[in-house]
Amino acid sequence: MSVLIVTSVGDIEVDLHTDMCPLTTKNFLKLCKMKYYNGCLFHKIEKDFLAQTGDSTGTGAGGDSVYKFLYGDQARFFDDEIRPELRHFKMGTIAMASAGENCNASQFYITLRDGVDYLDDKHTVFGMVAEGFDTITKINETYVDDKGRPFKDIRIRHTYVLDDPFDDPPQLSKLIPENSPVGKPQDEIAEERLEDNWVPPDETVAPEELEDTIRSKEAHTNAVILQSLGDIPDAEIKPQDNVLFVRELNKVTQDEDLYTIFSRFGSVTSAEIIRDYKTGDSLCFAFIEFEKKEACERAFFMMDNCLIDDRRIRVDFSQSVSKQWRQFRQSKSNANKDGCFKCGALDLIARDCDQRAEQKNKGPNYILKDENTQRSGNKRRSYDLVFEDGENYNGQQDLRSADRRKIHKIDDRRSGLPPRGDRDRISRERTHIDENDKEGNRDRGNQKHEDYNRYCKPGERSSSRHDDRGYSKHESRSKYRDGDDDYRRQSGGSRYGRDKCDGERRYRGDDGHGRSNRHTR
Repeated sequence: MSVLIVTSVGDIEVDLHTDMCPLTTKNFLKLCKMKYYNGCLFHKIEKDFLAQTGDSTGTGAGGDSVYKFLYGDQARFFDDEIRPELRHFKMGTIAMASAGENCNASQFYITLRDGVDYLDDKHTVFGMVAEGFDTITKINETYVDDKGRPFKDIRIRHTYVLDDPFDDPPQLSKLIPENSPVGKPQDEIAEERLEDNWVPPDETVAPEELEDTIRSKEAHTNAVILQSLGDIPDAEIKPQDNVLFVRELNKVTQDEDLYTIFSRFGSVTSAEIIRDYKTGDSLCFAFIEFEKKEACERAFFMMDNCLIDDRRIRVDFSQSVSKQWRQFRQSKSNANKDGCFKCGALDLIARDCDQRAEQKNKGPNYILKDENTQRSGNKRRSYDLVFEDGENYNGQQDLRSADRRKIHKIDDRRSGLPPRGDRDRISRERTHIDENDKEGNRDRGNQKHEDYNRYCKPGERSSSRHDDRGYSKHESRSKYRDGDDDYRRQSGGSRYGRDKCDGERRYRGDDGHGRSNRHTR
């Protein structure tokens, strides 16, 4: 009297104690015929203790006996059949998992080690594993969570009754399905885990292919890290497939020589020998960029180990991404961070860009306009940025104005003139003084004229008018002299102040009191 249990990790053959536990073994055999156990989970596995199954809900709180299907809900549970001679003394012992005394239904467990004496006289032992101990070992070694639920599902796929000493009840024929059910039971409500048919990738591919897969994943992970650190523009960036790397060149080889040699394979976009940035000497390697990928491949197969300027060169496909990185930096400094650094579009990223050809760098979007300065006769030339679109660049105009102010300050310092601010202030003061003098003189002249007409004789009017004119000149000269004295005191008696006053005195030819001595001998 035995049953074959097919699980997702192997087969288990069970021998039943039908003579000592007829009620329990009959329940187990008839449930196997009904395919009740098909798809049931091993919902609880305790390492080196037991593995429990038989619940169609997968939670450990369900399960029905065959007597419920035959006689109704009142017969859901049946009584215990505990025998003193049936003990949990050996690995592979099969017993009923009951909810309490005389509460057996469909759940059962398999012990995973010898001598589980704790369960004796508490549960009905009704069978023993005859074959399939390797399957029990696999079940025992599976990974489980803190509740004992395996992370990868272990299911009973099929059950086959090999020997049944009990007759089938008449109602049982209606409960046996025509085809054996496959997959999950309809009543299962347990949390989803990895399916029982899931196989790790390392068990389905060849070792070489597995190693390549691991390397590619590690490379992608490193690329993502470098992108997050800012060392590369994009994790999916790849070297250009139309660029050759040429090494072991002769120092006398020039760019034009490589351009001419490699042009026989196709159109060459650029041929650049890498040189020392200080001395300009060749570093004996170069990059050759072709317009088409096919031309690059032809040059790779034909030019490797060729002789150029008495040196045998080595040719390989370029692995450098410096050009893409330079373009990314330029686009990052000139535009937003979003968008494609290859074509400059803002509505996509580099990995989705279909534009394979690199765009050539365009010339500057401005022209230089020559303009002569007009201040103080300065012959310096100033250059303005004039954009083709006619837009005004206020920032550049501000910088230009500041530069001009700086130039005028330097010119004034060299010519010995006072600072422009002081000159403007003195000029305003003198203008104000002149206006006051004119008004004062006009008032004084009117007053004197009235006094003269009132008190003087008619014959004396002409001579007095000449005296008034001389008095006005004297007052005006005194005001100018006072203004010069004020500035001389402010400038601290500078050389400029003395020279200017002396020059004015020589120009006027007076003696400091308003009297001219130009005709004195």
